[in-house]
Amino acid sequence: MPYRAIPQEIEAFEADGAVLLKGVIGPEWRERVAAAIERDIANPGPFCHSYEAEGEGRFHGNLRVWQNDPDFRAYCFGSGLAELAAQFFGASKINLLYDQLFVKEPGTVNRTRWHNDQPYWPVRGRQVMSFWLALDPTTAENGRLEFVRGSHLWDRWFQPEPFGKTVTRSYDDNPDYETMPDIEAARGNYDIVAWDMEPGDVIAFHAMAVHGAGGNLRSDVRRRGYTVRYTGDDARYDTRPGTAKPLMTDALGDGDPMDSGLYPVVWRRDAAAAA
Repeated sequence: MPYRAIPQEIEAFEADGAVLLKGVIGPEWRERVAAAIERDIANPGPFCHSYEAEGEGRFHGNLRVWQNDPDFRAYCFGSGLAELAAQFFGASKINLLYDQLFVKEPGTVNRTRWHNDQPYWPVRGRQVMSFWLALDPTTAENGRLEFVRGSHLWDRWFQPEPFGKTVTRSYDDNPDYETMPDIEAARGNYDIVAWDMEPGDVIAFHAMAVHGAGGNLRSDVRRRGYTVRYTGDDARYDTRPGTAKPLMTDALGDGDPMDSGLYPVVWRRDAAAAA
């Protein structure tokens, strides 16, 4: 049966912007996702954004992989995460925004710098969230996620910046955005929360939550993360400057509902009730 959030988890998400959900994804799904990750590493899809590794490892990233692999697609549509997003939102429908890989091989010391996600994305509204799945035991030593508690309520939009040395920059400056403060240099000034994770655990977090991650300092453990992002009833397509160009589409105009081939509806309350 799909995972059902308890009230305390929904309350933590609403107050803190992020919550750890234990044992959400079972072994069958994990095996399918893990195999799909290996296929993507061997033959990356068109939106691969692997970064130059600092250290001896490899940092593989890719997005919109659901469009290129049937197991990623099945997971985004059928793992129960869309219905779980509806529980957090109280929404009547859920759209798939996109999915993304973050694989830090042993010895990849790259930090994932502090940022919030929604400034990168062509969407406005409050019902926007992600589910980050751990495929490996994940701790401070191999790059667990960290969040500034409550930062999703700041209503501060930070300018997207590259996460590493990439071939091209896929977003423009937005004069309405501000520069991300140097949180890493002043960690004591922020309420930072993080969790160790086991395979199958998921972190649910809001698109405006400020977060980052450490490097993989281990020589014997990978850090494979797979994230799916969903939107709810109030989400609308947004053409503001600064968003990632691979997420833009000519099929939608500014202010349109997200419903489209790129952002398909993956769950409806009325259809679920009928079923």
